[in-house]
Amino acid sequence: MSSVAKVVEIICSSSKSFEDAIQTGIARADKTLDGVVGAWISEQKVKVEGGKVVEYRVTLRVSFVLKG
Repeated sequence: MSSVAKVVEIICSSSKSFEDAIQTGIARADKTLDGVVGAWISEQKVKVEGGKVVEYRVTLRVSFVLKG
């Protein structure tokens, strides 16, 4: 039996770190999507205010298997 997967792009942010933004994004995707099997980071950005990083942003591509 073969399977078919789909990829969605999500943007996540955190005031703590890139790692926290990734974890938050994956946790949220897993609540909404069934069959999450992987993800990759396509972009990382930071928001700067007053010369300091105030927000970490990641763009994730999340893959999940479609139900048959």
